[in-house]
Amino acid sequence: MPTSTTLDELDHLLVTALQTAPRADWRRIGAAIGADASTAARRWARLTGAGLAWLACFPAAVDWLTPVVAFIEIDCVPGRLHAVAAEIAEDPHVFNLEHVTGGRDLLMTVVVRDNAELARYVGFRLGRLDGVAATRTQIATTLHSEGSRWRLDRLGREQRDLLAGDRPRGPGEPGGWVLRAEDQALARLLVEDCRQPVARLAERTGLSPTTVRRRLARMHGGGALMYRCEVARYLSGWPVTVYLWGAAPPDEVARLAALLAGLRETRMCASLTGSDNVLFTVWLRSVERVQSFETALRRRFPQLTITDRAVALWQVKLAGQLLDPQGRHLRTVPFWTWDDPGTEDALGDLVARLREGPGPSASAP
Repeated sequence: MPTSTTLDELDHLLVTALQTAPRADWRRIGAAIGADASTAARRWARLTGAGLAWLACFPAAVDWLTPVVAFIEIDCVPGRLHAVAAEIAEDPHVFNLEHVTGGRDLLMTVVVRDNAELARYVGFRLGRLDGVAATRTQIATTLHSEGSRWRLDRLGREQRDLLAGDRPRGPGEPGGWVLRAEDQALARLLVEDCRQPVARLAERTGLSPTTVRRRLARMHGGGALMYRCEVARYLSGWPVTVYLWGAAPPDEVARLAALLAGLRETRMCASLTGSDNVLFTVWLRSVERVQSFETALRRRFPQLTITDRAVALWQVKLAGQLLDPQGRHLRTVPFWTWDDPGTEDALGDLVARLREGPGPSASAP
């Protein structure tokens, strides 16, 4: 079993294989890493049982909404930061939630149906939450890269070829598939645990195994779902997360973002609506690397001005997974759309008030 401070080479190979082909059977995974199927399955059970590695799954594209991705900075009342984080971490549409340094206490990534839902969430959920002092919101105009493409890169070409038939197609690739409303029940089960066998999925959905296999092949091969295989950050070799905000000429943003997204260190890169029109996340080997990394950016991308930065102190939630301060997996909050009747009622009351106006003035005595 892996120690508390390192992953051995077989662990790294196993994680990389599952990053490449998250639903491949253990026989194929074992063949790719040079182990038998039972050894691969047993090793993965030990890693997940200790919270040192895990798999996550979430919809990439659906036909019942055009999602809006937003980054929300939260300032907390002194002494209330962890209570606020624990509360909003349970919201299913909160993708990431991190305690960070700099000019905000918490930084969160949310995915909502549209701008109106974002306004309702910020105004009636966060705005009324005890312990929230202020919020600032930016919308991603384009998400150029996100963490599901990040790899430990321990497999050679021959090993990757063994898994090629099980590799999910990325969103936007030719032949991609949009998740249909009829696929919701199956997709939600995969979000809970993406390695559930076909028989179990058929039992839980009431579909036949043949139908489940067909829908899985369609979703998996068409890029309708995205997968992540992660390890506890202190064991990954890349323990430091840094958010960097930048400003670039509008006509340069797309080009620069594409180049930034291709850097080995980059986990996420997005264009934003604000004056700081680029936000990207990098994983670094140490805090000491932050300044040298920025120096290298300045030399390579002189059109980009880094305007702010924040180091993650605790990734409370990562792609729907709750983590402890060392980055070990605690449990899953299945990532899905947000439904909150309480805030819908509050919004309805406000709309009615705006429609009716203030009413006649009270008569003077």
